[in-house]
This record gives sequence, structure tokens and C-alpha cells, in this order.
Amino acid sequence: MMNFRLPILFISLSLLGGNLLAQESAEKDPDSTGVVKNRLLPTTTPILLFTDATEEVKDKKKKKKKKVKKNIYFGERTKRNIIRTSFRDQVTIQAFNTTIKNRQVNGYIRDIYWYDSSTKSIKKGDFNPSKGVLLHGPYEKRIGESVIETGMYFFGTKHGRWMTYDGKNILVNKSHFSEGWPKESRVTYYNREQREIEKLTPIEYDLEEGNFYHFYPDGQVAVIGEYRFGERVGLWTEFWNTKGDKVIRRREIQYQPQPFSKNFRPFIRAEWDKEGNLVYRNDG
Repeated sequence: MMNFRLPILFISLSLLGGNLLAQESAEKDPDSTGVVKNRLLPTTTPILLFTDATEEVKDKKKKKKKKVKKNIYFGERTKRNIIRTSFRDQVTIQAFNTTIKNRQVNGYIRDIYWYDSSTKSIKKGDFNPSKGVLLHGPYEKRIGESVIETGMYFFGTKHGRWMTYDGKNILVNKSHFSEGWPKESRVTYYNREQREIEKLTPIEYDLEEGNFYHFYPDGQVAVIGEYRFGERVGLWTEFWNTKGDKVIRRREIQYQPQPFSKNFRPFIRAEWDKEGNLVYRNDG
């Protein structure tokens, strides 16, 4: 009996080893499959809460009637933090609040702000819950006695009115956000009443700035990309409409790594079929 089982066991282990090697090679080659495994990638349209002026007035009146609880913002208990740095004779102070408990960040927002407890600094993007917590609540930056920047955070995203000043307390810039989205963002709909979004283009200071999204009528993501200073940058990815939970890349187009790069021509970097098989690749 032993003589019959050993070859079978050997073959099984050989097949298993082959599968493991195939998996390892697939992991090393990001283009080997077009199937997206990143759970943070949005697969359905976001719910935008852009309120009009009348709604904002109503909200302000409600806030005035309610007694403000210490270090509680948008119903979330927070912790007060201060970062103090000095350069020569100037002292810079950043006062801000952070969440007590982390939650999954909004996969649609490019700029997520968080406090890295290991380096004791505020970081933007690439949020790591094991290293820090999200900024949530009021923020103020001072250099000496002068206020340089003020604003509000909502779970790591800029929210409400943000103001920046020069060293003489003169207003330099004012911008408005809604949970990370610039209030001037352009949104087109398949059906406005049902909030079925077609395209979402982030706008700051009359220029495209941030993450762009195009959706299929069923809400699945069709195209994602990034703008900086009105220029397309980095990888723009198109997706097949799989009409399900699986997200499969269709094509990636490589744009300039930085805005206003000279002598850079966009090119198709890779293409996949509807099953996620690689059919074309150009390493540039």
C-alpha cells in the first residue's frame, strides 16, 4: 500500500509547488492579471453630500442651539494634540484633534490627513492605521503669534471652510470642502434625482485638481485618474463593466509623472481582456 501512495503524494506536492510558484510569479508581475484585489478601490459611486446655502444656514442654526461638547466633533469623540517645532528664532505650532478609533478611509479621496505617532508628524496620503490616527475636528497652524492656516477635518479629509494667511494676518486664500471634495467640483449625472453619477471632476481654483471618476450607469467604476494643476498625471485606468463584484482592468494609460513635464507623450501601458488576461504591455 505504501508503494502506491508515495508516487501520488509526490505528484500532489509537485502540483502544489507548481501552483505556489505560479502564484509567486503572478504576485511579482502586477500585470499578470487584470483582476483588482484592492478592496479599497471604489466599485460603486460615492454619496455626495454637497449642501446648498439654505441647508448650511439651517445647520448653523441647529449648532447654535445645541451645547457644544468638549472635543466632540460630528458626533465623534476626539483627542487634542499639539506639534511644536522651531527653526532659528521661529516657533511653529500646529493644534489639531484626532479620532480615538480609526475607521476605513474614503477610497475616493486622494488627500487623507493623519497623525503618525511614531514620527509625531502630520502626514498626507497612504494612511496606515497601525501607525497613527485620522485628523478629525478643528485645525490651526501658527508661526509665532500669527495664525497661518485654519480649517476643519472630517475623518482625515478637509471639510468646510479653510483659510490661509500671510505673516501679517492678511487673508491669502479661502477654500471650501465637503468631506474632502472641493465644493467647486463638477458632477454630471445619468439621473440627478436618483443621484446616479456619471462623472466627477474635482476642481480647485478653476483647475482640475484631485481624483477623477467616471462611472457606468449601474454605478460601477469605469475610469479613474488624477489631475494636478489641470494636467493629467500618473496612471489612468479604465475598467470593464463586469456587472458584479469583481473589478477587472481594461486598459492603463501612462501620463506624465508630474504636471507640465516636457517632451512626455502619453502611452498605453497595458491592456487586459474581459477575463483579466494580459493581452498587451508596454514598459515604456
